[in-house]
Amino acid sequence: MKALVLSPGVRPAGHSLPRYVVPIANKPVLEYAVENLRDVGITEIGIVVGEGGREISELFGDGAHLGVSLTYLRQDAALGLAHCVRIARPFLGDDDFVLYLGDNVLAEGIGQIADEFARLRPSAQVLVDKVADPSRYGVAEVDENSRVTRLVEHPREPRSDLAMIGVYFFTPAIHPAVDAIEPSWRGEFEITDALQWLVTNERDVRARIYSGFWKDTGEVEDVLECNRELLMGLRTDIQGVVDAESRLIGEVVVEEGARVVRSCIVGPAIIGAGTLVEESIVGPYTSIGADCRITESGVADSIVLNEASVHNVSGIETSLIGRRARVGSARQHRLVVGDGAHVDVAA
Repeated sequence: MKALVLSPGVRPAGHSLPRYVVPIANKPVLEYAVENLRDVGITEIGIVVGEGGREISELFGDGAHLGVSLTYLRQDAALGLAHCVRIARPFLGDDDFVLYLGDNVLAEGIGQIADEFARLRPSAQVLVDKVADPSRYGVAEVDENSRVTRLVEHPREPRSDLAMIGVYFFTPAIHPAVDAIEPSWRGEFEITDALQWLVTNERDVRARIYSGFWKDTGEVEDVLECNRELLMGLRTDIQGVVDAESRLIGEVVVEEGARVVRSCIVGPAIIGAGTLVEESIVGPYTSIGADCRITESGVADSIVLNEASVHNVSGIETSLIGRRARVGSARQHRLVVGDGAHVDVAA
């Protein structure tokens, strides 16, 4: 079995880094997808890239350090998920494969679903979950035997509350379906339409409810919620230096080369490699990247990316601070700061 991971480079609102490489618990979002696939034995992975593709390929390389082999496939225009399957056909061949949206975080992995697909081997198997507003998603209608009877993309009047999560298992039966469909009203080749083609042609399409935590990280608030969830699994690991005047409370990771000086770190929290935290308070659910400087400040429930600095600021909460950003002299502000920005906020 192979996998096709989609990462066309869309960015979170207000942020200049492709959302697929925004770090959650100090690990790029896309890496969680690759690890979930590797953990079920899939090592041949194609990554569809568009805008931001260079950053993704530079970050992940050939995938050897993650125990996989990565192939990069270019999509020049955002023409839909089914179009990604179409352009990846030479890579996929006649193998079964998983289609995985790289900005989706599934905290408990996909092991049980992969086992079920291997055992039953339907033409397609989709992951679904009950949502409050199905009109925002592709929606599956399912019978009592978990067989899909109808699928609709962004229905105005949903007849089901089962939204499709961004992980799909396919046999090669999906290829003629992808070839048969036309662009939707959105101008895209919808994977929902390809799945409906299979249903209409009496192929076996099944749905499996995902019972664990999952989130589409399309908005800053979603990124921060994932960060909280994943940090809850931390175990204390001190590789850097924590001086005698500092306190660590709860589960805290201090990576190699990091220094905590006259500060308090309240976990769950990660202090990245080479970072200095001095005379500061880092509150729970905070991920601070590598080579940052947090001095005379307070940061909680936030993500600070590599090489950023925060000086003489208290009360930073629920914030995403970009790479090499500099933040100074503010109180009780919420920040979404892009890469390389310089922000001075009056006290």
